[in-house]
Amino acid sequence: RFATEKMYVIIYGIGGCLLSMSLAYFSGTITTLEKRYKIPTKMSGVILVGNDISMMLTSVLAGYYIHRAHRPRWIAFGFFTIVLFCLLTSSLHFMYGPGEDALKLTREYSGFQNLTANATSSHTDQKLCMKEEAGCVKESGIWVPQVILFAGQFISGIGVGLFWSVGVAYMDDNTSKAKSPALLSATAFLRMLGPAIGYSLASVCLRMYIDPRLEPLIKPGDPRWIGAWWLGWLVLAVFTFLIAFLMFLFPKELPSSKARRLKLALAGEHDPAEHKDLSVGDMLKSVKRLGRNKIFMYNTFASSFYLFGYLAYWIFTPKYIETQYRQSAATATLATGSVALTFSAIGVLLSGYVVSKFKPSARAMAAWNALVDFLTVAAVVGYVFIGCEGSDQLGSMATTGDSCSASCHCEYVHYAPICSPNNVTYISACHAGCTGRSKDALGRTLFTGCGCIAASNTTEFDRSNPLSLQLQSAVDGACPVDCTQQFYIFLAVMCFLKLIGASSKSTNVLITLRCILPADKSLAMGLTGMVACLTALIPSPIFFGWLLDKYCLVWGKTCSNKGNCWLYDTHSLRYTFNLVAAFFIFFGGVLNIAVWLNAKDLKVFDEAPNEKQKPDGNFDNYSRISTNDVIKAPK
Repeated sequence: RFATEKMYVIIYGIGGCLLSMSLAYFSGTITTLEKRYKIPTKMSGVILVGNDISMMLTSVLAGYYIHRAHRPRWIAFGFFTIVLFCLLTSSLHFMYGPGEDALKLTREYSGFQNLTANATSSHTDQKLCMKEEAGCVKESGIWVPQVILFAGQFISGIGVGLFWSVGVAYMDDNTSKAKSPALLSATAFLRMLGPAIGYSLASVCLRMYIDPRLEPLIKPGDPRWIGAWWLGWLVLAVFTFLIAFLMFLFPKELPSSKARRLKLALAGEHDPAEHKDLSVGDMLKSVKRLGRNKIFMYNTFASSFYLFGYLAYWIFTPKYIETQYRQSAATATLATGSVALTFSAIGVLLSGYVVSKFKPSARAMAAWNALVDFLTVAAVVGYVFIGCEGSDQLGSMATTGDSCSASCHCEYVHYAPICSPNNVTYISACHAGCTGRSKDALGRTLFTGCGCIAASNTTEFDRSNPLSLQLQSAVDGACPVDCTQQFYIFLAVMCFLKLIGASSKSTNVLITLRCILPADKSLAMGLTGMVACLTALIPSPIFFGWLLDKYCLVWGKTCSNKGNCWLYDTHSLRYTFNLVAAFFIFFGGVLNIAVWLNAKDLKVFDEAPNEKQKPDGNFDNYSRISTNDVIKAPK
């Protein structure tokens, strides 16, 4: 009774929403995971690649060999892999706990510390200037969390591959072409809600301390704050399990589509290969057929260049906001999700309405897709000029007092910024040459005897001078930096970018589904996903992760590795990061012009039963949108 087109679109759309929620949630909490488990950004990129490797393999094999299988059950199996991904990722918290660094910043730990002052005095004074070199921090099983995170991503890629290569083909095979624009827009809209809700969930969880039972001594705006990143995974696992169960109940073929399928088969529109036993030889023939499709090939590489450049923003936008505009992790994820992606949802709905009402030609759709690429380049270049001077000046603290603090042996001192009276931030009290600590009238931790602060302000330091003594002190925490105005400008540009980028989603999907033979549909989707993975989704996170690490100024060093990055050269990073991304997106736009030149004969809305459409179309636009919308990088 409920096995209808509308019900499938609803369940499939909600499942896509939850899938994209889980991927967005991981991106929203990636900086917190780096802090908690001391992971370099380049290694975070490697972890994210696990999703793309398994998705690439799954898309090609499942897209072809599951064509005649019970596809809804395979889609349900994919959702179950997402459940496993959520549980596996959250298990790290229950295996390792909140971590000593987070416990040190709680009132409960402080009280325990006071009771055991004699036993811990040497450890607590490690922030101060030391007469001899301190030992490095030993981390047990530092690689285990990274392996578990990679395994979780690899498992989730199986679900993503099944969702796209099998789910969209099942929907298109069981619905009429006349309904495709509305149904595609409906599912795209539901999927677009996923990243917004996922980032919002991350924002809510990160506002809570990693152990909600404890009272932290710092606020969420402090860069040392570690939120309850693990909590959202449990919520996602429960809801995804329910959707997987409902998807499992769908039949192999929707009852309403049987009559339509029989008519199309009798009319000869379906390729006979669809009804043969599928073999490796059949698959190779399909691959050769797709390789001769000019628009397919142009768009495959156009999308790869676009994805390579724009994927960095999908993964690292929260980190970008945190470092460039000094916002908390919760604020960064909220802005990336619920605010910016709301405009993406609006763009999807508007494009669906326009396409359904005016039925533009394939060439008009391709022209709009190319225009969107060039507008994206303009917006990304605009990011270069939206910088915060106060944030850029914080980078100077990495070298402030270096020569002065050389005798203090601060190499393995934890990142614990302090603010001097002249509003200069130092990496730690040790780097400022401080020798003592106390409490001021407001209850703040006050570091005293900071010779490097005085040395940087006076050529001749006189200990008997009250002014000199005042210059020797500093308060705990980084100096306040106001980047609110620049942050709002960046947010406005990002929202505009999301709006225009999302407007090309339904047009890309429609061109994709009409430019290939029915027999090649599932394989083409999987093959394009494989090409996107090999040329963009796999190398891009690693490349931009390496690029971020290249401009790191302060590392959280341990005995076994250099740890995570605490401070970046934001000025240099902003120029390099955005201009490199703009180059790849621009080159993708150039290739999309070739798509426009070759799409003039492509029929999108013609439903003549005997029409023999030349399979010379733009399949890759679908890949670009599928990966943009759910997998990694929405425009």
